[in-house]
Amino acid sequence: MLITCEHGGNRIPAPYRPLFARRRALLESHRGYDPGSLTMAKALASAFAAPMVTSTVSRLLIDLNRSIGHPQLFSAATRAAPATVRREIVARCYDPYRSEVERLMRQALARGRRVVHISSHSFTPKLDGKARRADVGLLYHPGRSAEARLCARWKAALAACAPELCVRRNYPYAGKADGLTAHFRRRYPDDVYAGIELEINQGIVLAAGRRWTALRQVLVDSLRSACAA
Repeated sequence: MLITCEHGGNRIPAPYRPLFARRRALLESHRGYDPGSLTMAKALASAFAAPMVTSTVSRLLIDLNRSIGHPQLFSAATRAAPATVRREIVARCYDPYRSEVERLMRQALARGRRVVHISSHSFTPKLDGKARRADVGLLYHPGRSAEARLCARWKAALAACAPELCVRRNYPYAGKADGLTAHFRRRYPDDVYAGIELEINQGIVLAAGRRWTALRQVLVDSLRSACAA
């Protein structure tokens, strides 16, 4: 098991704060980070005694879940910065994160192990005026049989222990879209790597309280059941 969290915070390193001088509200919104994703990642890593790689740098500085060259790698605030500044951001923030995840992948595979990679995210309940109707999303590539089977089992385990939850697969995003899991799919075959993006509704996270605490435990327990199956 390998746990990552690409959008765990909205921190802007000091050298780049002038780029965000009048963007505090944006940084604190769902566009700046994924509320709850870091807490969920820590819960998973603790429960499975799994290595974890996380970042608290805002995705508005650079999106660690996008490939180099992707149009959304940089936000409007950083896209307009000089090329030298953008290269420096890649070298200081993007490359070290990706390199550490790569190192842990190689380490696990060198031991002859199959890797289940859970990338922890959360989504806003409403986007562009349209409600997102799910509590939990499980994103995977439909053409990767190991990922499809694991998500089917995870969804079934969640239905068994928490039938009140609305759990949807490849929602609210397509699991095969560009991202860290897509990067590893290009490098490793289905029989050694399964990458799942876990998406949690931020409405549950921001409401806090018992429901958010219970959801974390349910996700851990149901994933354990799915893996055992």
